[in-house]
Amino acid sequence: MRIVGCRPVLLALVGLIACFVGRDVARAQVNDQGELSIELVDPKVLRICADPRNLPFSNDKGEGFENKIGELFAEKLQKKLDYMYFPQATGFVRVTLGSHRCDVILGFPQGDDLAQGTNPYYRTAYALITKAGGGLDDVATLEDERLKGKHIGVVAGTPPATNMALAGLMGNAKPYPLMIDTRFDSSAEAMITDLTKGEIDAGILWGPMAGFYAKKSNPPLHVTPLVKETTGPKLVYRIGMGVRPADQNWKRQLNRLIQENQPAINKILLDYGVPLLDENNQPIGPETANKSP
Repeated sequence: MRIVGCRPVLLALVGLIACFVGRDVARAQVNDQGELSIELVDPKVLRICADPRNLPFSNDKGEGFENKIGELFAEKLQKKLDYMYFPQATGFVRVTLGSHRCDVILGFPQGDDLAQGTNPYYRTAYALITKAGGGLDDVATLEDERLKGKHIGVVAGTPPATNMALAGLMGNAKPYPLMIDTRFDSSAEAMITDLTKGEIDAGILWGPMAGFYAKKSNPPLHVTPLVKETTGPKLVYRIGMGVRPADQNWKRQLNRLIQENQPAINKILLDYGVPLLDENNQPIGPETANKSP
């Protein structure tokens, strides 16, 4: 991304915004209806904020499900698709969306106040991953006695770690780091490798990661969304898209796109193994892919 200083421009408003942000980004644009818009970096380009190496969500090769949803939306909007890639760690929102280098984060949990959220486009949960036929296939909650004494992998600092502590499972737990540079490391891949090698008996991952890596494993691993927890935080979340707080028109446009293309979005997510849930925590499969979260 090219960085420039403030310079005189024809519109004082544009100059004020450009100086305030301090980057070659937020400029006033005239849309097709002749209206002045300062919401998007470039109204002719769908600019997505994304992680360059964070499958199954996104990567710089366009292989993640957020890449595929971006392609779908760019086609519907008849816009060119472009990305601002940055590792999704501390400062991600500030450096990307907050600095007007891009206009939307495609995976944003409902309730996060770092950006303004759209309507959710999927609902999923943290999930328990086990080897098929290993005796833990039908475990549906971390309070199940069959997990006592088992070596369970969990990403430190995530909500299920609290549930594990309350269930007395942390004594034999294997923690994996939460804050990593995804360009060089992956806690999810490390956990799956340990599970397949038998170094842990089970693992707990965020649903999209659990489903994706379980599907890739040979033989496939068993995934159980943790929707029946009675103690600790709930492990089910709605995921939408993140935009800047002032971008109301853009938010409404994205909400329409989500509503109009929900079946196609669900199909993309299911192809990547994401365990989709409806409002009653029932799984959404190919036969019910027209459901909304």
